[in-house]
Amino acid sequence: MAYPIISADSHVTEPPNAYIDNIDPKYRDTAPRLQHVDGAGDIFVIDGLKIPIPLGIIAAAGKPAEEITLMGTRFEDLHRGGWDPEARLADQERDGVAAEVIYPTVGMAVCNHRDLDYKKACCDAYNRWMAQYCGAHPDRLLGVGQTAMRTPAEGIRDLEAIGAAGLRGVMLPGHPGVEDYDSPAYDDFWEAAIELGLPLSFHILTTRDRAPTRGPRMNAFLAVIRGCQDIMGMLVLGGVFERHPRLRVVCVEADAGWVPHFMYRMDHAFKRHRNWLPPGQALSKLPSEYFADHFWFTTQPIEEPEDPAWFVEAYDQFAGLGLAENIMYSSDYPHWDFDSPRTAIPKALPDSARQALFCDNAARFYGFAGTGTDGR
Repeated sequence: MAYPIISADSHVTEPPNAYIDNIDPKYRDTAPRLQHVDGAGDIFVIDGLKIPIPLGIIAAAGKPAEEITLMGTRFEDLHRGGWDPEARLADQERDGVAAEVIYPTVGMAVCNHRDLDYKKACCDAYNRWMAQYCGAHPDRLLGVGQTAMRTPAEGIRDLEAIGAAGLRGVMLPGHPGVEDYDSPAYDDFWEAAIELGLPLSFHILTTRDRAPTRGPRMNAFLAVIRGCQDIMGMLVLGGVFERHPRLRVVCVEADAGWVPHFMYRMDHAFKRHRNWLPPGQALSKLPSEYFADHFWFTTQPIEEPEDPAWFVEAYDQFAGLGLAENIMYSSDYPHWDFDSPRTAIPKALPDSARQALFCDNAARFYGFAGTGTDGR
């Protein structure tokens, strides 16, 4: 292949000592920790959250569908690359991946914690561990830190600390500690992220208060994108991009086929209903016109005997809306959606589109070296 493959959404599997060894001593006894439950396997327990994190699906990459189970997995049976950077490079070589933008696993659940002080301690501990993990190979392991966002001012300090630690982006919790993200209270935070050059991202499953799933549990799989959609709508209609024209945000692991219709729906609401459903402030253009300058998306192509027609059609829609440079490949490794050891590359896309999706867009956005498209 003439270009390197870059995943803009991969994950670590935090080891049992990740939080315990790096957290403020005040919280060491309650830090997220691994427990073994007879008959259920190993689980990660987070004090204050009712539902623990089973290991069966968080590192199920490469397993046939019939072997993926929620419970019954031991930590030592997981992909070692989830916590060992040397093993991670071997995984990349096997899968044909040159570099990854890497998010947490346990840290995603931490985003939903209501105790902001505990959340802050966990985020700081994670960032310390993540900097060590990615520091072994910073050109191939681009770590994303996280902030508890207790206050906008502290969020700025977190940005500075995360950047100083060598991490390459910041994942925000779905709910901040002060007001909400469209409030002018966050204006200084957005400007600080711009000046520091740190991409900000919202990942699925990091927004609490989701409505209970109706019907079978599989229906919850379809609903996980709602948190990201709500945040995107708030940022656009709340005037955040109007006030901060250089701000860029990544919508992570929510896929992207729904985006064209979402843009249409926002425009329809704005054109038809803004008199009685006003946006948060005056907007100088249609809601859809903010997307190309401000949102980036990750997507997980699925290679089948024949490329799914919807994916090619969706990509064509993206290009027609000026978003061809705003979509980036996600492997989700080592989580359950990655069919390791192969990277699915839709053959029906033109060569230039495949290179943009699997390499150039992420290289340009994150400033990867050695691809010919690094820098901003």
